[in-house]
Amino acid sequence: MSWANRAVPAAVAAVAALAARDLLQRDHALLRNFPVLGRARYLLESIGPELRQYIVAGNNEERPFTRDQRRWVYASAKEQNNYFGFGTDNDIEYTPGYPIIKHRTFGRAVPPSSPGAGHDVTLPCAKVLGAARGRARAFRPESVVNISGMSFGSLSGRAVEALNRGAALAGCLHNTGEGGLSPYHRKGGDLVFQIGTAYFGCRDEHGRFSLERLKDLVAGAPVKALEIKLSQGAKPSLGGLLPAAKVSAEIAATRGIAQGRDCVSPSRHAEFSDCDSLLDWVELLAAETGLPVGIKSAVGDLGFWEELTTLMRDTGRGVDFVTVDGGEGGTGAAPLIFTDSVSLPFQQGFSRVHRVFAERGLHEQVVFVGAGKLGLPDNAVVAFALGADMVNVGREAMLAIGCIQAQKCHTDTCPTGVATQNAWLARGLDPARKSVRAANYIRTLRRDLMKVAEACGVEHPGLIDTGSIEVLDGRTASTPLDQVYGYRPGWGLPSAADRAEIVRLMTAEAPQGSSAPPSPTAVG
Repeated sequence: MSWANRAVPAAVAAVAALAARDLLQRDHALLRNFPVLGRARYLLESIGPELRQYIVAGNNEERPFTRDQRRWVYASAKEQNNYFGFGTDNDIEYTPGYPIIKHRTFGRAVPPSSPGAGHDVTLPCAKVLGAARGRARAFRPESVVNISGMSFGSLSGRAVEALNRGAALAGCLHNTGEGGLSPYHRKGGDLVFQIGTAYFGCRDEHGRFSLERLKDLVAGAPVKALEIKLSQGAKPSLGGLLPAAKVSAEIAATRGIAQGRDCVSPSRHAEFSDCDSLLDWVELLAAETGLPVGIKSAVGDLGFWEELTTLMRDTGRGVDFVTVDGGEGGTGAAPLIFTDSVSLPFQQGFSRVHRVFAERGLHEQVVFVGAGKLGLPDNAVVAFALGADMVNVGREAMLAIGCIQAQKCHTDTCPTGVATQNAWLARGLDPARKSVRAANYIRTLRRDLMKVAEACGVEHPGLIDTGSIEVLDGRTASTPLDQVYGYRPGWGLPSAADRAEIVRLMTAEAPQGSSAPPSPTAVG
């Protein structure tokens, strides 16, 4: 019996028990004879997320993902009807900050009319990753939608395998997360290898970074780029902890740590201590591996970004890509104060970082990657308008392979086998079947981004500019996106050469729509 089918009878039984308890409260002596009834509220609390998902919640009440958002992901993953009828039920008129995309009546791109149009379009990145700095293994990512860093350890091996197989099917990149490169990452998908503060997978027996082990690792796996993780949206400035009970033999081998002991990640890197030494290390890794090298960070104090970009401008050293993680994102467990209140949400954080790069004339030389609930088309379109060249999807990809938003990722009791090391719970997750769903979801998100770009009159989502978005201030006013975030004309777009090349590529890749045959009285 599925979890959904078990949850409903359990909920009914719990509600009945609670009602009985209320009746028995009139007789305290009798109640003492039925302690389980007096504790029924604990059962209700324990299955609260499942109850709210299937019974109680309205379409737009659940967080972090609403019922409508989850329904769209689930239907997309299963290739079911993901359309919605009867108009929006979002309270647009009274929701300050609500983005509105402005379509163009006559644009360069002509959207095809078929509902399936664009589903098989590859949708490559508008920039070549590593080209600006002449990296030996520079490349153009095949997909603007890629899978975010989620480590083996936080996710089950079966979940990681499903995502990697899905990445191979969809032709996108799969970030390993900081937990090392496991056997489950070697199922055909191209990888971005993330280097965290503990240097899992590229450390020596003393826990120190080992350049030779890193070179051996990337030589024996389909690693396309390296990402230095400075912080993440869920827990900026904190290290990670994998409890001893979750450190299996496989995880120990993947990370290069002792089995059955708490695995603690430091909060800071040992290989560099400031922006200057960070850039030295970036250049070392790029020279030794030939790979593009970037950084991932949540956004807090802008002083770091100002110093980094000033050094890049003045010294010629630099990162090839920047992944900005919003404070509302994060698949990892963290203290509540960090998940709720530390680091800026994506739009504010990303726009400030992009503005710092643009003010120093560097924004066209760097590939910008956004993360933090950007696996939904409306959020992703705003990210592209602000200057993102690619988006990473994390929790949405988890939903696509079976996550039900039970919010038990940190307890090792995930009921769907996605975020657990419990073999009994994970046994029902079939990587072969779920990989297809992951690929379907990624293709559908790309299709929707393509259709919105064409509605805006351009050939690629990276060409959507800030003039195509307005942000509602309430029922009677709105503000253009560039004014909201202080952008100058041209900010948020690739260089003229990159724009011309991506238009050329997309014109050959994506078929254009057409109209009905003109009548004899047509005038244009």
